Amino acid sequence: MADNDKPLSGKRVLVTRAAEQARALVELLTEQGADVIAVPTFRIELIHPSPAFDHCLRRLPYYQWLVLTSANGVTALAARMKELEISPEAFAHMQCVAVGAATADAMRALGLRVDIVPEEYVAESVVAAIRHQVSGKNVLLIRGTLARDVIPRALEEAGAWVDTADAYRTVIPADSEQKVREVFLSATPPEIVTFTSSSTVDNFVRLMTAAGFSERPATLRAASIGPITSATLREHGWEPWVEARLHTIPGLVEAIGRGCGMTKSLTGGWGRVLALLWFLLLAIGGVVILIALVLSVMIPIP
Repeated sequence: MADNDKPLSGKRVLVTRAAEQARALVELLTEQGADVIAVPTFRIELIHPSPAFDHCLRRLPYYQWLVLTSANGVTALAARMKELEISPEAFAHMQCVAVGAATADAMRALGLRVDIVPEEYVAESVVAAIRHQVSGKNVLLIRGTLARDVIPRALEEAGAWVDTADAYRTVIPADSEQKVREVFLSATPPEIVTFTSSSTVDNFVRLMTAAGFSERPATLRAASIGPITSATLREHGWEPWVEARLHTIPGLVEAIGRGCGMTKSLTGGWGRVLALLWFLLLAIGGVVILIALVLSVMIPIP
């Protein structure tokens, strides 16, 4: 497929994920023909030392459930397991829950069993998946410092005892403010910006303000990975242009393609197909009228 026939050909897309996480999104957007600009709005910083986290890991036999909300949490867990010399077998007695396919893959790579992956990759789906199984059970929840309290609050309401271990934090990279300034002062600024979490939204808004932009460009469209991210956009007065149906990186790219599809179809190959179909319909209509006229002449009126 020629570059100008790809769904996102000619579209400049800003990716706001952390640098170490952005590769898959950048590659998928590029494959679809987009001109991608990567400006990380955060980087992951493991919390160390973390006495509370270590305390939880030293009493693993106490827990019956383990919940990990992101691959970042798995990375943090792997680091603490190595330092404390904890083997994956120490989790064998626990029911393990992963929020999202990427989290599940990271857990398996660490040697942990994955018992449940909720259908939707949001906190509410975790609660729906396990709330009827945790009454009287002890749950270890590993997450980032900015995570919402939906999971622990709801599981405690369902009768569980929940210990929450904040394993990592997100911080804004030092050079991102200058990068944002350069991107939006360039002759060809992005027209679409992707958001994969609430923190990417919050930090992008902070970076725009710090870079001297009191208002975002009116033509800049926001692509959201899911309902929680969309809700954060609306809190900042920004209605999402598209929201992914499947809350994954491929789902986000599909949503962007869907959002660009109507414009593309009118100017690209689909426009020619529609024009041909319209021509054929007119031709068929003309033939039908001609046949009716001929028959009216050949068949006498009684």
